[in-house]
Amino acid sequence: MEPTAAFQGLRCPACERIHALTSDHSCPDCGAACEVAYDYAAVTPAELFDLPDDTESEVGADDPSAPGHWRFDALLPFAASDAVTAGEGGTPLVAADRLAEELDVADVYIKDEGRNPTGTVYDRGMSLAVTALAAEDDPDALEPIALATTGNSGQSAAAYVGRLGLRSYAFVPSRSAFSNKAMINVHGGEMRVVGGRYADAVEAVDEQLATDYYSLQEFTTPYRHEGAKTLAFELYADLGEIPDYVFIPTSTGELIAGVANGFEELTEIGATESTPTIVAVQPTSCAPIATALERGESAPEPWAVPDTIVGELEVPDPAGGPQAVDALQRLDGDAVTVDDADILDSAVTVAQQEVIEMGAAGGAAPAGAWAYDEDGGFDSDETVVLLNTESGAKTPDILRSHLMGGGR
Repeated sequence: MEPTAAFQGLRCPACERIHALTSDHSCPDCGAACEVAYDYAAVTPAELFDLPDDTESEVGADDPSAPGHWRFDALLPFAASDAVTAGEGGTPLVAADRLAEELDVADVYIKDEGRNPTGTVYDRGMSLAVTALAAEDDPDALEPIALATTGNSGQSAAAYVGRLGLRSYAFVPSRSAFSNKAMINVHGGEMRVVGGRYADAVEAVDEQLATDYYSLQEFTTPYRHEGAKTLAFELYADLGEIPDYVFIPTSTGELIAGVANGFEELTEIGATESTPTIVAVQPTSCAPIATALERGESAPEPWAVPDTIVGELEVPDPAGGPQAVDALQRLDGDAVTVDDADILDSAVTVAQQEVIEMGAAGGAAPAGAWAYDEDGGFDSDETVVLLNTESGAKTPDILRSHLMGGGR
């Protein structure tokens, strides 16, 4: 499997050395987690968006025949023809006119990542990470393949690793949604339920796997947040311009870091001169990234007592915390915190007003937009995008319990 023309290798952010693809993904000189590096001069907007090479061409709506997010392989490490894919990406951008009226802005759109193969945004990065695994000389020798997960990424990993016929292990906290636990097994993955919370699951990977393993952990592999950047490419392709705001439910930091990187790459290749205001949204009871940004710190402090019913967002010590904070600071982004009740109420409201079924985590995006509006954040002419990170089928029991408990 040959890398794409613009791909330069894996760059160490600490020592700036560039390395070839390796199974370890970390810098062999200093051990820091590597990032994917490209020669941006080798990519034009027409090549990225697969447009005719003439001055009249403009970015417009997605081509429905395009292979999901792999249509953007000019700025991915591997070609679409080599991808381990199930058609992830290319998800709908749905106009939410009632929300736009309530927020008093020009347009609100919901980017519905619940339409991905396993119902989660993490399919984008997992497709890329497992393609990198498939590029190894002997993928079978890398077994076992493992990660700790709050749920969604474990289901996604089981699905994509299973495509290669390899074994994967997902370590999930006991609080994870039953739907994720069940589907990890259905996809052929091994599941270890760990008593406690996400941090306990992270520790259990090394404690319970008494052998070397190939990690699909966020920010151990550089490809998970690399896959997330294609959201930025799709938003630009869908709208024909950069939106003003993008609200992102935030946990590990990989979505913030990835989407920010995608918008920055659009400026690098000359597709646009501006980037949107990216707003990280976290639960009030587990908000390490939002708190670090508010305090002007470069990295989050671990959250001492996380306690949110939105399990996907309960990550007290995010692996990508420093990267997410740095991305928000570079792009003049923002962060808001919202209570669990507002998150769940927002997910229910979107389902009732706009058809789209948001999971509990996805509800953080509209909740964050409403909180931002109440704080006077919007003018009247902006375009606002809400990222729905997961399908409503992930947490129907939580949403229905909230609905019944509120008497709606």
